[in-house]
Amino acid sequence: MTDDKIDMERPVDPASEERVEARAQTFRRLREEHAREMAEDYVEMIAELIEEEGEARAVSLAERFGVTAATVANTLRRLKRDGLITNQPYRSIFLTDEGRKLADACKARHDLVCDFLIAVGVDPETAAEDTEGIEHHCSEETLAVFQKYLDQRR
Repeated sequence: MTDDKIDMERPVDPASEERVEARAQTFRRLREEHAREMAEDYVEMIAELIEEEGEARAVSLAERFGVTAATVANTLRRLKRDGLITNQPYRSIFLTDEGRKLADACKARHDLVCDFLIAVGVDPETAAEDTEGIEHHCSEETLAVFQKYLDQRR
């Protein structure tokens, strides 16, 4: 039997097809969100390296993230494609205006989440670690509540 014949003999379950498509859609969304999180982490780190060391290099990114040079190179290609950085082989990495804007927004969000965690009693070291996992998943509404809470304490 050919695959075509098998498919033709199998009854089509619309509910099953909908579940499969819904699950595929979920995985597509999660991959997109993960790519966005990685882009945010990279532009934030590039900005930090430029501020601290005067330049950002791929080797420094690999060291800070604990990943291989190949992983950094692949990510930098995506960031360049998306208009967030400019770079040349074996040279420093620079943020575009759009990349700088994203890095600044990520830093502000990062600081807000970390400050909130500390304000509610989380140890600063733990808050810094937890912020890395939380910051990408907070809605604007949640961030506004964090800010309101911090403002009321001041």
